[in-house]
Amino acid sequence: MTGYHVNRNVKPAVKGFFDSETNTISYVVKDPASNACAIVDSVMDINYAAGRISFEHADEIISFVRSNALQVEWLIETHVHADHLSAAPYIQKELGGKLGIGRNITVVQETFGKIFNEGTEFRRDGSQFDRLFDDGDSYEVGSMECLAIHTPGHTPACMTHVMGDAAPVGGQGAGDGPSAKDAFPR
Repeated sequence: MTGYHVNRNVKPAVKGFFDSETNTISYVVKDPASNACAIVDSVMDINYAAGRISFEHADEIISFVRSNALQVEWLIETHVHADHLSAAPYIQKELGGKLGIGRNITVVQETFGKIFNEGTEFRRDGSQFDRLFDDGDSYEVGSMECLAIHTPGHTPACMTHVMGDAAPVGGQGAGDGPSAKDAFPR
């Protein structure tokens, strides 16, 4: 990784939570030197046929965080999710932490605002998040320095977050199943 600085000798504990309905893996990434953690790409449960949402997947993550006495510092979205809804605001309400996403979320918000004919009440400035990351921005989870790298994929807001030797990547899909890689209108 030329030009980016992060201590890749740091080995965070990483726990994945697979959601088969959306084919998404959410992660809890724990600083090895403290109980601080980040939650990456949390999802809500969606019953498409019934048009209902629930929080079973998010509650599983919340239970894991609480049972391990972890302190959530960040809720990271590696990209905007066209194929499912984020559980980050729900988890933030339960556990705290700051919500972060790539700065180009504003491009996505503007695009979807037009497609769905949203009026002026739909804010397209990223103000729903605590931090909008630019390429090369750093932040900390406990004492672990983390780095946000702009890696546009199926949306212009995709970011990879390097956390020690771990690097959750936005918008890559999981396994061999379907992903939303072509879901962003151009």
